[in-house]
Amino acid sequence: MAQHHVTDPAVRELLDHQEIRNVISRYCWALDKNDRELFSKVFAPDATAHLGSPLLEGIDAIWARIRQALGHLDSSQHITGSQEINVNGDTATSRVYLFAQHIRKAAKNGPHYVVAGEYLDELVRTAHGWRIKYRILNTLWTEGNREVATGDR
Repeated sequence: MAQHHVTDPAVRELLDHQEIRNVISRYCWALDKNDRELFSKVFAPDATAHLGSPLLEGIDAIWARIRQALGHLDSSQHITGSQEINVNGDTATSRVYLFAQHIRKAAKNGPHYVVAGEYLDELVRTAHGWRIKYRILNTLWTEGNREVATGDR
């Protein structure tokens, strides 16, 4: 996304907040559509993340972990809300609630697994727009058949 040349600080902050919301939503779309190209517009190349996992280093490692978790599903839907964003120049932090539905029709004991949690992000402004530099997923609760997510392992 091209950077907007805006000199009014209040307008710049509003635009930054909207662009960050779009990055967070883009992440959900990329996961649910298995869209690696779109995913490349979410994280900085050297991003790190804890996604219910040890520290993942680099966008390729983050993508691989996500595909490991979601690749065997028939469908998923990640929804975020209750967003709080704080911008400080070319860096920002955000926290958002997450609600994710996972479906695998062939799973023993039922096809549905729901995860509710929060994403805590550190973001950086780049020449290509805002990108997540660090993300942590905190799971708050789950419901349904965990085997949907684990692939009956």
